Amino acid sequence: MKKMAIAMLIAPAILAGCAASTSGKGDAMEVSKANMQHHNWVLESVDGQPLNLPEGFAAPSLEIGESFTANGHGGCNRYFGQGELKGDKFRIDKMASTMMACPEPAMKLEGVMTNVLSDWSDVTLTKQTLVLENGEHVLSFQLRDWVN
Repeated sequence: MKKMAIAMLIAPAILAGCAASTSGKGDAMEVSKANMQHHNWVLESVDGQPLNLPEGFAAPSLEIGESFTANGHGGCNRYFGQGELKGDKFRIDKMASTMMACPEPAMKLEGVMTNVLSDWSDVTLTKQTLVLENGEHVLSFQLRDWVN
């Protein structure tokens, strides 16, 4: 009887803890080509830090289009290539870019973008966010489609 009473007291606390830990992931989506393509993602933060861009520079972006082609702005230059997805991992194969020179903060950010996008990165996807993590860096993107 005493064990039953203790179990009845503890069960609600355990259930509340489970609900709290999953509430942030309620809008999680399956990582799939269908859920990633036909979207434009704009970089919000790198390694948990907000962007530090020179004045007049736009935030980097990642657009995944028809046939899983990928292109965007890396911080200074435009890039393009073929997106690949294997399970929950993403990369841009044969990535190429324009070759302009920009101030150091933009070039450094572009180096991080190129590193993460050209290497296999773990993907976390929700209705409004895309997070790519490759062991060195974490890129957090916000959905900013051209047409809603």
